[in-house]
Amino acid sequence: MRQLQKKNVFNVRKLARLGAVLACAIASLYSTAQASDLIVKYDQSQLLRLPRPVAEIIIGNPTIADVSVQSSNLLVITGKSFGITNIIALDADRNIIQDQRVLVQRDERKVVNLHRGGARQSYNCSPQCNPSIVVGDDDKYFGKIAGDSTRKIKLSEGSVAATPSSE
Repeated sequence: MRQLQKKNVFNVRKLARLGAVLACAIASLYSTAQASDLIVKYDQSQLLRLPRPVAEIIIGNPTIADVSVQSSNLLVITGKSFGITNIIALDADRNIIQDQRVLVQRDERKVVNLHRGGARQSYNCSPQCNPSIVVGDDDKYFGKIAGDSTRKIKLSEGSVAATPSSE
């Protein structure tokens, strides 16, 4: 009986040591963890405040997200296409200020997708539904809506006459 008690005490000590080692490992993981992911909605912007002035910015994939500098420690990140990339901000001595993943996601609120066979058309419904182009929409629909939008912008700038779009 005494030998069984000794064995149980030994196993409890082993488990306690193992628990302490695991706790230390977990603590070290948290101390080296990077900032949480920055989630940016497609075709929208998100502010990113940095703890100190930035001298250089690196975007892993500029087709997914773009950045503009508003001030020495305030950046605007714009979602250009769906996906995951990262942003690295360096100070004047090329030390890393921030290294953060950027996730560009679709804003699902008030968005309606119309599927006709394999062709998708996107609409923004706030409050009435209007055409909205999103990566992955049907090529013909995308081209027509993009063309209409470009003509509207040029019309507001006074650089083109209002002509109906070709189908």
